[in-house]
Amino acid sequence: MADDGLPAPDSHIDHASSIRYWNSVSPNVNGMLGGFPQVSRIDLRGSANFLAKLRRLLPGMPAGKLPLGVDCGAGIGRVTEGFLSNVCEVVDVVEPVEKFANVVLNGPLKKEGKVGDVYMTGLESWNPDKKYDLIWNQWCVGHLTDAQLVEYIKRCKEALSDSGVVVVKENISTDSMGEDIYDEVDSSVTRTDHKFRALFKEAGMNLIKTEEQLGFPKSLGLFPVRFYALRPET
Repeated sequence: MADDGLPAPDSHIDHASSIRYWNSVSPNVNGMLGGFPQVSRIDLRGSANFLAKLRRLLPGMPAGKLPLGVDCGAGIGRVTEGFLSNVCEVVDVVEPVEKFANVVLNGPLKKEGKVGDVYMTGLESWNPDKKYDLIWNQWCVGHLTDAQLVEYIKRCKEALSDSGVVVVKENISTDSMGEDIYDEVDSSVTRTDHKFRALFKEAGMNLIKTEEQLGFPKSLGLFPVRFYALRPET
């Protein structure tokens, strides 16, 4: 419960409602980015820059392309195509919306073998059975309750290679009272930076690097976006 006695924002999350919303969205970049397709290039460049800095912090990661990554909540594979396929030999995909997953399944990267397995399931139900060098989560964990997010990150932790890393890239709440914000349109929660850090710690992860995504036009009025790179506590 929140301090004011009202139900916690994440208690309103309804996965069926989220799926209904995303099924109403066009399977293209405009749909994936909520009508702001112009931020895609800035977003992808920011992700590439963050990973490059992260790899300098983690010299144990394999040189060259990482053997296996996974794009979680991948949508139509915008991030896989524009970023992850450039830094990983193979990228698996986790996506619960069938029409989005089918774009990936029928796309050129799948035919070229750059996309591996496509798991048509929600993150709350995904139980990885491989070891990944990079588990990338972007604009998707807001559909998980706090408890589900902790359990999901724990499963990701077990699915990392020895030098692997989990990255979460998400909108950050700007609520004046420092609270998470529930969005009834897509049944998701925008969390505070403080909440993310607490949940990652609860999941047994060390936060090894975090920074804000820069370059989105202020005129668009978007939430701030932050990267979190996580490794298991030792």
